[in-house]
Amino acid sequence: MGAGHDHGAKSLGDAHRTRLLAAFVITTGFMVLEVAGGVLTGSLALISDAAHMFTDALGIGMALAAIFAIRRADGARHRTFGLYRLEVLAALANAALLFGVAIWVLVEAVRRFGDPPEVLTGPLMIVAVAGLIANIASFLLLRDGAKESINVRGAYLEVLGDMLGSIGVIGAALIIQLTGWWYADPIMAVAIGVFILPRTWRLGRDALRILLQSAPAGMDVEAVRGSLHGVPGVEDVHDLHVWTLTSGMDVASVHLSINAGADLGDVLNEARQALHDGYGIHHATLQVEPAGSARDCETLSW
Repeated sequence: MGAGHDHGAKSLGDAHRTRLLAAFVITTGFMVLEVAGGVLTGSLALISDAAHMFTDALGIGMALAAIFAIRRADGARHRTFGLYRLEVLAALANAALLFGVAIWVLVEAVRRFGDPPEVLTGPLMIVAVAGLIANIASFLLLRDGAKESINVRGAYLEVLGDMLGSIGVIGAALIIQLTGWWYADPIMAVAIGVFILPRTWRLGRDALRILLQSAPAGMDVEAVRGSLHGVPGVEDVHDLHVWTLTSGMDVASVHLSINAGADLGDVLNEARQALHDGYGIHHATLQVEPAGSARDCETLSW
């Protein structure tokens, strides 16, 4: 089944690409502002929120990269699978970096509990409010595209979560300003760090799963085998492999032994339809063989 990768990013129009780029510029700009503001004000919560905003920028950047990778791959004959794995490699690098940042934030927060430093609440409030405005702007820019693309939807959810982080930093600044309770800043930093770590773990796990070419999470390979075996004319199903090329693009390869009287075209169409409708597999390589030929196929450990 060679035609029609139903990849979400591929369906985005020029307007959505422009919105993605605008959201990327806004998010990246305010991420740098939050890092500078965190260093200037001494706020660990603001630096932690900047790390969270980094995930937003990378998520949007990966959505953009997927769009442009598809276009570039069209003219590269040696890239037979395109450049989709760049998105996965970027996600793995993102997970490793974020894990390190989150651990540093947690360790630094514990150290500050013993001797909380003074935090400049005025500048902290200004930067935090600016960050919240940036998140709202990115949220509005991505809202429509999230309905069309799984990549944009991921970035959209990242921005939504970061809005909560910005609100938390504003809350910590208010508490410090009104009560002088300096512990609010490291406590909020810990909360944001704890919020980032599970998502970072899931991101790294999913990236490694794709790079190791494991079956997609939640997909029952034996059920796929059973569905193919149920196609009229199929006698045996072997050498079945299902893996993920990149987020939202599952692919498969399989050998089908068919009965002597079965129509080749009908078997192929039915098998492709079973994979498409039952498991969302839009690209499959199907090798059809005469009945009894399975023993002639070389048996591999994978």
